[in-house]
Amino acid sequence: MSEERKFQNGWLPYEPSKPARLLSPIVLAYVGDAIYEVSVRQYLVSLPNLRPNHLHRSATGLVSAKAQSAILGFLEPSLTEEEKDVARQGRNAKSGSIPKNADVLEYRHATAFECLIGYLYYTGQQERIQEIVNSGIQFMLKQP
Repeated sequence: MSEERKFQNGWLPYEPSKPARLLSPIVLAYVGDAIYEVSVRQYLVSLPNLRPNHLHRSATGLVSAKAQSAILGFLEPSLTEEEKDVARQGRNAKSGSIPKNADVLEYRHATAFECLIGYLYYTGQQERIQEIVNSGIQFMLKQP
């Protein structure tokens, strides 16, 4: 990378190359996946007495396509119209990859969830990400 990029102030280290609304849903999902996984790991590390193997198993259960799909289904009624639109674009995006551990519908809904998280990240809506992640984790912990 020839152009030197510098960290910005705040929690968004680099500005995206274009406004969040103009980024591909797959790009938003790419970033959203990372943001969500870090959020889940931070949540798990905040719990007492967890061993690394248990941390990994717990994180895997919360970040799987199946879990993300279920979380989106649970949260959808509470999303704003803008958030629903972003999720819809993520769901309809063609990723070009075939899911390994999920069916196609779960995979598309997981991509929609990740796209939403990426969009919220790039629009600086940290509190909203925290609300969504916390609600999603609590929902998944109540599942049998």
